[in-house]
Amino acid sequence: MAVQDNTEIEGQASRLPPTRQQSEAAAVDSAAHKEARERRDAQVRGVASIDAMRIAIREAARALPPLAEVPRIRPLDTAAFRARAARGLPFLMTGAAAHWPLSVLTVHTLREHYSHLPVRARVGDYIGTAFAPDRAMQDMSLLAYLDLAAAGTEGLPPYLGNLELRELNRLCHWPNYFDKMGPPRFWLGPAGTVTPLHCDYDDNVFAQIWGTKRIFLAPPHHDEFLYPREANPILFGSPFDPEAPDFDRFPLARQAATVEVIVNPGDMLYVPAGWYHQVRALTFSLSSNRWARAVPFALRSGQLP
Repeated sequence: MAVQDNTEIEGQASRLPPTRQQSEAAAVDSAAHKEARERRDAQVRGVASIDAMRIAIREAARALPPLAEVPRIRPLDTAAFRARAARGLPFLMTGAAAHWPLSVLTVHTLREHYSHLPVRARVGDYIGTAFAPDRAMQDMSLLAYLDLAAAGTEGLPPYLGNLELRELNRLCHWPNYFDKMGPPRFWLGPAGTVTPLHCDYDDNVFAQIWGTKRIFLAPPHHDEFLYPREANPILFGSPFDPEAPDFDRFPLARQAATVEVIVNPGDMLYVPAGWYHQVRALTFSLSSNRWARAVPFALRSGQLP
């Protein structure tokens, strides 16, 4: 009988299913990691508990008036922005980002000056795997991404989403609406790129730099109609698509109140913490956003969690 070498034996062992003890230990590690992350997230935002904050956001939203359309208003200074944000409703400021240096750049400029930047592109079915740990992603240079996007693909076009591109930060002039803000995130891609329905439990300002996007919004307490799934303590996704509603699969979604808004170049949209939103590019688009890292404005006048 031939003797198996150690490498082959080790390879076979690695393919065996985990023992009960290993599975239980992994579950304990995962729970401990989640608990540690929630404590850290709560400390950053100045609340006692992320779970309590989520509940408070949803309960506060029950008192909101129905939103038939997203108001389009002039840009606000910091005091006026915070007073309006405290109402807990989205609003759009026209032209708030129209004079940023980034707004005059073009795709050609990106090719000429930023082609070397490393990026991680969303490819394949990035909607179906949007909130899964194994979302289809591909590392490449910005130039390679622009070539890929220009070549066109069947199905969803490749998308650069939620990226830190520090080289572009100096070309954005963010107002200091939030006392504590996360770093700017950038979103770049052709028409047809989609960020599916989800909510972030942080206040959000979203600036449209180039192109046009369509955004659907739904209030926080309507999550009971949207079949939410937790991606992490401050991010929940929904499998419901407000652009192609399937009420046979998601009958409760008939009760969800959604509102549509078009964001044009230079517009800045305020999305309060907990509001569900789905974003589709109608043209080749560049957007940027920043999340607050503090108690949401809608909770500041009431009892904090």
